[in-house]
Amino acid sequence: MNKQGRELLVGIVANEASGDLLAATLVRAIRRQVPNVRFVGVAGPRMLEAGCETLFDIERLSIMGLMEVLAHLRELLALRARLERYFLANRPDVFIGVDAPDFNLGLERRLRAQGIKTVHLVSPTVWAWRPGRVKGIRRAVDLMLSIFPFEETFLRQHGVPATYVGHPLADEIPLEVDRDEARATLDLPQERPIIALLPGSRLSEVERLSEPFIETAASCLAARPDLAFVVPLVNARLRAVFTETLQRLAPQLPVTLVDGRSREAMAAADCVLTASGTATLEALLLKRPMVVGYRVHPLSYHVVKQLRLVKVAHVAMANLLAGCALAPEFIQDACRADRMAPALLGLLEDPARVERIQTEYARIHGELRRDAAATAAMAVLDLIGRGEPC
Repeated sequence: MNKQGRELLVGIVANEASGDLLAATLVRAIRRQVPNVRFVGVAGPRMLEAGCETLFDIERLSIMGLMEVLAHLRELLALRARLERYFLANRPDVFIGVDAPDFNLGLERRLRAQGIKTVHLVSPTVWAWRPGRVKGIRRAVDLMLSIFPFEETFLRQHGVPATYVGHPLADEIPLEVDRDEARATLDLPQERPIIALLPGSRLSEVERLSEPFIETAASCLAARPDLAFVVPLVNARLRAVFTETLQRLAPQLPVTLVDGRSREAMAAADCVLTASGTATLEALLLKRPMVVGYRVHPLSYHVVKQLRLVKVAHVAMANLLAGCALAPEFIQDACRADRMAPALLGLLEDPARVERIQTEYARIHGELRRDAAATAAMAVLDLIGRGEPC
């Protein structure tokens, strides 16, 4: 039996779609262990479905890129200060920041200084860029929940209490996914090759990637008239941005727009063109070969390059896990149709290569399966003395 008694209060903050998904799995897992629990913070739709209360719309935090953050810095700082005041006035038993390290770690540091236990889910990529951040992490967290196997040792070597829990998506996504079933669910043609386009979950991403992604699709279609396309978009605002670009550049493109349901869209596809981010991991877990395209604000990119802040060879998490560029990456100026279309067509026309990619993705999927949500939930509850008694 779990230790019961008064209601457990958990503060939890996510800032975009992938964090919303991860947080929701953790919320449900904690609730299974401690039914008498309340979650309050910043929640997306999946967290809301899992029973979280939100203090404001998650989209107000969904900003990425140095220049983009600077443009919204005053608002972001005001929102963080508002959260700090709320949690100091309504002290949670534990505060959980989900990803968004530049926002959440600062909040965690302030709350921890006032005696509130803090947990961070998804280790910042200090092993990949800005390694100096590890000092701030030590001050901010009582526990880091890492979702990739190579992170725990690195963090502990630098004095950060860390537990590797695996990735919830690896548990949630079956080892084998039925392409035909996914197509039937989305009412997509069974007989045509399909490319899924995923231009991101943030407004800035869709604004920058819609044009090169649509141009790439049009170029692929010119070479393969039998192709069809599916594009999942997380909300009406992003759908409107993408639709405007589509009507301007390629109104005749045979494309199906889907509200959310990115997993089904990728599962239905033969290959995927995706922004860098969690979608590359999801495509890996679905065993879908992919091409990765990404752009950030030119000044953000210039700063990163000039200061040599990135310490790894690849951008996409799928490639970092594989240790090689199974998914071709086209970043910044290389993110254009004349580069990405041949890469996509190359995947469609090389089944032996696709089979090798799928075999490697299946191996990685197996390694990431650790019942992550339950493992993370017990680590959180043990930290605050609400886990299983000895």
